[in-house]
Amino acid sequence: MQLRPDIQIQTIIKALMEDIIPALDQSNQLAMQSAQLAIGTLSLMAQHLPLAYRYDCDELARLVETAENLKAQSVEGAEGALAQLESATTDAKDVLDRAKADPSELLSAIRALREASGDLVRSVYEAGSEEAIAKTESTILASSKEQLLRDRSWLLMQGWEPNPEAVPAIDTLLPVVAQEK
Repeated sequence: MQLRPDIQIQTIIKALMEDIIPALDQSNQLAMQSAQLAIGTLSLMAQHLPLAYRYDCDELARLVETAENLKAQSVEGAEGALAQLESATTDAKDVLDRAKADPSELLSAIRALREASGDLVRSVYEAGSEEAIAKTESTILASSKEQLLRDRSWLLMQGWEPNPEAVPAIDTLLPVVAQEK
């Protein structure tokens, strides 16, 4: 069970290539072509997944530039549409301004903080203060409980939960990152 889409895609490709395709009737051209198409599509997704965020930011930046050029060419009788374009451009610029960190930077920061936290926990245990160990253990267990709930919710659609109704939907567990103005 993996949470990261890049690893999930590679797992699916491997299963298709090593288990599913060999089990197919090799004379069934449609099934073989469909399986190869699925592998090709998943491979393309895996290749583009790390670039999707940057692609969207680039598209938005280009649309802002186009909107600015269109506003400069204001046409008489289009004031209402121009005002709507101005508002959408302002919102788009705000989104671009807030989209500073690349997703790979976010993942790198997550990994670094996990490692540093683990190092601290080891240090606390090595120091041996029972009070510090108890506090650290309590903090880590509380954090782990919250993370496990998010992880279970994230994978809810895979059908592993014995009582899926007891697990909240993922969108209710994740905070809104940026507030609308």
